[in-house]
Amino acid sequence: MLLEAKGVTKNYGAVAALRDASLSVTPGEVHALVGANGAGKSTLVKILTGGVRRDAGEILIRGQRREVNSPAAARRAGLVSVYQEPALVPDLDIASNLRLTETPTQPFVDWVKELGVADLDLRETARNIPLAALRILDFARALAVGPDVLLLDEMTAALPADLAEKVLDAVRRQRASGRSVIFISHRLLEISALCDRATVLRDGETVGVVTMEAGAEERIVELMLGAPVERTSGKTTKRGVASLPVEAAPRLQVANLSVGAKLQSVSFDLHAGEVLGVVALEGQGQDELFAALSGLRRPSGGVIRVDGREVQFAHPADAIRVGLVYVPGDRSEALLMQRSVRENIALPFSAPFRAWGPIDQAKERARVDTAVERLQIDTRAQGEVQRLSGGNQQKVTVARWIAASAHTVLCFDPTRGIDIRTKREIYNLLRELAVQGSSVLLYTSELGEVQLVCDRALIIFNGRVVDVLPADVADEPALMRAAYGLPRGTQHGSPNAPPDLPPDPSIVA
Repeated sequence: MLLEAKGVTKNYGAVAALRDASLSVTPGEVHALVGANGAGKSTLVKILTGGVRRDAGEILIRGQRREVNSPAAARRAGLVSVYQEPALVPDLDIASNLRLTETPTQPFVDWVKELGVADLDLRETARNIPLAALRILDFARALAVGPDVLLLDEMTAALPADLAEKVLDAVRRQRASGRSVIFISHRLLEISALCDRATVLRDGETVGVVTMEAGAEERIVELMLGAPVERTSGKTTKRGVASLPVEAAPRLQVANLSVGAKLQSVSFDLHAGEVLGVVALEGQGQDELFAALSGLRRPSGGVIRVDGREVQFAHPADAIRVGLVYVPGDRSEALLMQRSVRENIALPFSAPFRAWGPIDQAKERARVDTAVERLQIDTRAQGEVQRLSGGNQQKVTVARWIAASAHTVLCFDPTRGIDIRTKREIYNLLRELAVQGSSVLLYTSELGEVQLVCDRALIIFNGRVVDVLPADVADEPALMRAAYGLPRGTQHGSPNAPPDLPPDPSIVA
């Protein structure tokens, strides 16, 4: 056995992150580690790679018990991880980040090219690099040292389909070379296609090991949730745009919006009661679109209107003031990690006060409690948001604007890296917001979400809107063709066109 973890336990105060977790990985195996948010997956990975010390249990590498007390010690033992959030120091350039981890430069550069990131400048500061590209750089840094066991925590969650496929190809190459990979993902389609076995965690315990064969996906879901589940077609909560009054004015109008060289003359309307999806491959201008609408960047051209009135934003507070609020895919951008759940959700309430005076704590508490209950946020560790699971942290970012009664919500990949159950809760919440009259602009890297949640899909390619599809025809093959710039009805009209994709079994009721 290449790597074994036996009876691993980890407590954070009264919260048991791991109770009795076990894992075994053989040489040349891609082994999935799956479970709902809060099940203990990330904690186990951090213990295996020296980021967190276990309270009990043992770790064996090639049959020998090892004490892995730091990431450097784990690296010397052949274990290297890529965590959910990029581990590069934001204020350092890429070259300095490589020196920090003693990563050889040439293998890193070679891997970066193979993984599809072009024109890399090692002098570029990490914080200036988009999240998806930053994750690829973090992945390349891990591959460059040639680990025996590569641990990937939601590696494809922030990536568009083209970059995600390159990551999966690299994982297959690791297996072919006799190396092993521990692969954490909430995308069961990926797990089924890529992995040999899957260890399932629930509430900090290992509840089963599944060999990937026919019916494995259903077995994994049952083990994760503790009971059989039914799949949903996405039709039960759908509300089409056609049901909106024809004369209703758009809540948000974007006309010929341009941002630098990346976004060019984008136009669309978003109505009250609508969830409008945005679909794009990496670097097609979606980051710039959401940055402009949320006040993070100033457009270089075009007009934004909210409720018929032209607006300009010099700061995110300007966008919030007119009702446009932003839920980023990187939850660390939105949360005060060392503050409580209540304080994070209540943060917007301080902005409207025009005079000094005491905050109405009873009113604040009531609104926060309502939002917490509505999203079923686990508040056992509410002393600090950083102690919550990734899914619960993301729900806090959404709950903040629910409590503030925001009328237009800009969601950038809000279900990235969260489990099936939490995805379902956020899907239902977005539909509920629409039913109550709010507007939602939703960018998602998971194409299966579009038909489940959205009324329409706006496809951006090369910085421009190339198609707008109603939900009933916005299946994954149609979205992929449009995202690659192919006209409707074209089946593989380009050598770069991807094959038709099967439905994503990770989308469940």
